Amino acid sequence: MPMIEMRATITGGVQGVRYRDFVQVSADALGVVGYAENCSDGSVFVIGQGWPEVLKEFVEYLHEGSLQSEVHGVSVEWGTVSNVYDDFSIRQV
Repeated sequence: MPMIEMRATITGGVQGVRYRDFVQVSADALGVVGYAENCSDGSVFVIGQGWPEVLKEFVEYLHEGSLQSEVHGVSVEWGTVSNVYDDFSIRQV
């Protein structure tokens, strides 16, 4: 079974509340690679690559969020791996 990729847009109070740090720690714990970045509209965009069962668990973490964050919605698209990432990083815009 090949690795797959998920792309998620998280809305709510998710910027300036250590949400991306939470996502990075969660990804590292699960062995997910990819990145998280803030978007100009106040949302956070996440790409995660890994095994399907692991990514499903990762999406649960995206819904949970950091203690200070308030997640209103998580929109997820599933697909094949396009660019392969070596680790999980936080991108600065």
